[in-house]
Amino acid sequence: MNRRTFLLSTGAASFAAPSLMSPALAQGSSQMRYSALALQTVCDAVNQDSSIEDAHARMDRAINRVRGQIGSAKGFLKGFNGYDVKLVVLPEYWMTGFPLGETREEWQDKAAIPMDGAVPDKLAGLAQTFGIYLCSNHYETDPNFPDLYFQSNVIYGPNGDTVLRYRRMISLYTPSPYDVWDKYLDIYGEDAVFPVADTEIGVLGTIASEEILYPEIARMQAFKGAEVFCHPTSEVGAPTLTPKHITKKARAIENIAYVVSANSAEIIGTPVPSASTDGMSIVLDWYGRSLAEANQGETLNANAVLDIGALRDTRRKTGMTNTLSRLPNAAFASGYGQANHAPANRTPDAQMIERKDAIAQQQAVIDRLVETGVLK
Repeated sequence: MNRRTFLLSTGAASFAAPSLMSPALAQGSSQMRYSALALQTVCDAVNQDSSIEDAHARMDRAINRVRGQIGSAKGFLKGFNGYDVKLVVLPEYWMTGFPLGETREEWQDKAAIPMDGAVPDKLAGLAQTFGIYLCSNHYETDPNFPDLYFQSNVIYGPNGDTVLRYRRMISLYTPSPYDVWDKYLDIYGEDAVFPVADTEIGVLGTIASEEILYPEIARMQAFKGAEVFCHPTSEVGAPTLTPKHITKKARAIENIAYVVSANSAEIIGTPVPSASTDGMSIVLDWYGRSLAEANQGETLNANAVLDIGALRDTRRKTGMTNTLSRLPNAAFASGYGQANHAPANRTPDAQMIERKDAIAQQQAVIDRLVETGVLK
């Protein structure tokens, strides 16, 4: 795949009443109002499969299960609130789970799908069948980096096209574009690193899992106009606020944007207690207010009507709450430029690195920050 093809694919182009009554519905154009769903669905992990064929069959069953869930949710919500479901966000690695004991090479063979092929065609088909924008998080191979896989957020459009492809930038163990930074930029260019998709339902951006903790990921997309952040995640559920849940609200407020965050409804088929990741799927408005939030289990309850017209009106208002218009970026530039934290090109030869090597590299960064007085 060449740079042009990749850029085209990056888009470089509830049952609960509160989702109906939110102040975020005020004043927008009805044409820009629609239902968004953070589908909280079970992940049936492929770790339990001893063959690639069995793993792929399990992934196919996951696609079929989600097809039924999206279809029923679309029909129900249209009858419930009168708005069409036009955006569905799926949880992190919803088809496979995460590597647990497998080598990186084994996981690549078992769980990573090609950029083009039968599985992405089925995902694109879901979007096309239901006339939605579908955000999927999955492991993905790239012919330009045959010995690696990436964790990708891919948004498929209602015409079946891939409108956005984002590769997770910050990951301790999974390869990322930053690990092969020079080569990645040579192949795809900077526009492909933090893409957004300008669509008829708003400007879409994506954040992968724990990257919600890093304000820079969302901000880089907000600088390109992102209005709705799709956030696939698979995180520890809790009755109290967690760091990730807090920062979902922060990303919404500081960027004047919606956040649609879908969490797993359990991960089954591994030794890890299945309900460790469950609940807390949420739709937030640009004030960080919860429009809808799911409890535990498979559910469509994390759905809300998004009003892009009202959001755009808010972004054009003067006042202290217009955070985007007040950013003194020049004041930050030198600090970011001089900071020396995680280095690029962790694996410049584009080969997998072992977990112990990833930890050793992180320790080296910490040691350097202590030596320079950044850490005490």
